[in-house]
Amino acid sequence: MRVTLWVIMSSSLLVGCAVLPDAWQRKAPAPSSEGVSEEASVDGEVVGPPPPPPGARTVEAFDTTTDAERAAAVTGPSGQERRLGTTIASLGDVSETGLWMKTPLVDASAKGRVLHGPTGTSVAVDLLPLEGDAGAGSQLSLAAMRLLDVGLTDLPEVEVFRTGN
Repeated sequence: MRVTLWVIMSSSLLVGCAVLPDAWQRKAPAPSSEGVSEEASVDGEVVGPPPPPPGARTVEAFDTTTDAERAAAVTGPSGQERRLGTTIASLGDVSETGLWMKTPLVDASAKGRVLHGPTGTSVAVDLLPLEGDAGAGSQLSLAAMRLLDVGLTDLPEVEVFRTGN
């Protein structure tokens, strides 16, 4: 009787173990685009970079900005701008496409520019409010980090400017 019970329990465990690798190999659900801030809308249609493809795994796949968008973003300072301050930036959510910076230096969405002093590189971005004190740090989009030519794990110090009014 004991041997039979032991065989049944061992068999059950082996069957359970055979199922586990399938569960471990299931892919995570694709990132939701819900709550992603987009650049603008024209006649109710969203304008801006498309979301990354569901199977995105590389930096290039997640950065969906076009060559034209990248070229326009690095054109340099525009006429009227106001310096908001300096902040330490980290990489933001890579599933949120576009050129943006979430920062406590603004309390409402605005157009702006970030300047990385050591490289002299400047990138036009959408400034988005981020809760926290002014010295709490900011988050940059993947595309903006790439255009600033800083490592994705770096914490660059950048100057932030608001452009326009």
